[in-house]
Amino acid sequence: MEIDLSAIFNSNTQAYREAFVGTLLVRMQKRDADLTLPYIKHGANAYNAREVDKRVVNPFLKGKGIPSSGGPFLSSLRRGVKFVPATAGGIRDDKAFGAFLSLIAYVARTEADEELRRLLVRVLYCFLDLREQSKIPVGKVARLSVPQIERLVDGLLNVKSGGQYPLFIVVATFHAIKEALNLPWDIAHQGINEPDAPGKQPGDITISSAGKLLIAGEVTERVVDKARVVTTFAQKIVPAGVEDYIFLVKFKTAAPLPEALEQAQQYFNQGHEVNFADIKVWLLAVLTTFGKQARTAFITKMTSLLDSEDVKKHLKVAWNEEIQKLTKI
Repeated sequence: MEIDLSAIFNSNTQAYREAFVGTLLVRMQKRDADLTLPYIKHGANAYNAREVDKRVVNPFLKGKGIPSSGGPFLSSLRRGVKFVPATAGGIRDDKAFGAFLSLIAYVARTEADEELRRLLVRVLYCFLDLREQSKIPVGKVARLSVPQIERLVDGLLNVKSGGQYPLFIVVATFHAIKEALNLPWDIAHQGINEPDAPGKQPGDITISSAGKLLIAGEVTERVVDKARVVTTFAQKIVPAGVEDYIFLVKFKTAAPLPEALEQAQQYFNQGHEVNFADIKVWLLAVLTTFGKQARTAFITKMTSLLDSEDVKKHLKVAWNEEIQKLTKI
């Protein structure tokens, strides 16, 4: 029987294909494992899928330069989910998830070692094909004016990137400030869909100096409401002792609600700084204020972030297209 792997390999959600190869390996080694139960707490025949990914799958993918996430059980498949149809209610790409479940069902009823090995070879070939597709040279440019950067950012923020472009822009802007002022900052960021707790970071991006946390920020494309501010305060700001927390959003499409601003003001009155910034407005203010060195640092960092093997092909293509538009002017 020829099965279709295209749905999980064409999906923007990397977790399904990464989890599937781990599930396939478990089936090859442990026939009595219930492949729908990837967390030990699920029951007697459950298995530790996260450990399989951490020790085998993720190191292999990273070591071979294959585009991959930080781990499927730290992102889309976290919080003890089961590989059952009921889980689809909280899944973004339910079509790919459905295909993922069908593949697991097929593997679960396959007994022949030869068939499982043949499927594993096909899966690995698909991963290698992803690697080849991702090898797109990222267009580089020596310098851009502020108006050119504004047009560039307008184009990038309209790309469906799963939040990666907003995050990259914010990270590169902080690097621009650091370079322009020669600040002793350590700038750390994590994947936009990765949970903060496992990485022990209070946000998508953190700025520290000499071990002291200075700023933490959350980059989001969703509207920030009061509940989100309250949750962030309780789960991130207070435990980490963050003195300055910033929500970086696109005001044009996702301006914070008045109730969120009011809640932030209440925290300010209690001595806590919780602020909101429009990504584009903030970026242009920084690059205009701190001059050529900041603009050069911004472009250099953006190209560096995009050059990563983990960045999807369409994001690199989008960057190259925007750069081509600017250089033709």
